[in-house]
Amino acid sequence: MTETPVRRLAGTAWILGAALTVLIGWVLVHHRRPLAVDLTLHAAALAHRTPALTTVALAVTGSSGELAWVLAVVGGLLAVRSRPWWVGALAGAAALGLGQLLRLGLVTGIGRARPPAADWAARAGGYALPSGHTTTATLGAGLLCLGLARALRGAWRVAGVAVTACWAVAVGLTRVYLGVHWPTDALGGWLLGTLLTVLAALALLRLAPRRSGRLPGAQRAQQQHESGQL
Repeated sequence: MTETPVRRLAGTAWILGAALTVLIGWVLVHHRRPLAVDLTLHAAALAHRTPALTTVALAVTGSSGELAWVLAVVGGLLAVRSRPWWVGALAGAAALGLGQLLRLGLVTGIGRARPPAADWAARAGGYALPSGHTTTATLGAGLLCLGLARALRGAWRVAGVAVTACWAVAVGLTRVYLGVHWPTDALGGWLLGTLLTVLAALALLRLAPRRSGRLPGAQRAQQQHESGQL
């Protein structure tokens, strides 16, 4: 991996980290209470509930945890596919596991309460910011996107990344729709999951085998000369 992509990834990580810090600071300044935008969007979600949408939301959010692990492992396999298969699988699973530990520490440290239990359409527990389901889905999807970006080309790459990203967005939206998270909890999950994906990219791409470039002219000429003498 060349220096320019490293710098771009590092710059993206700083931007995402700053945005997440601002969001958390904003919530803490408001004493961890829901913000005005939270109350507005939360009320809108409750007002637009239907049995059919609730069934779909429960299905999407209910399978997100297990699916995120599958996506992470597959993403790791694709990202470092020229090494033994278990290296990529272990790297993907480790990235998601470490992300989970970081999220647990962060959510406990912030200690933001969820919306009122009377508004819940699904079971939930623990603190709210950042959303656990959203963070997990975003990181799992992000890891798969890293693998797809390496394994696919052209329209297939664009389609694969777009579908995977839409799934991560949908998981966050279901958490708000089901009333178990404030909208800024989901936003925090998307930011944290994306930040962790960028950090994982720096690690996974270093594990990926480097593509051999063209030899410098003098070295190539020397090898050709030696080959002619054999």
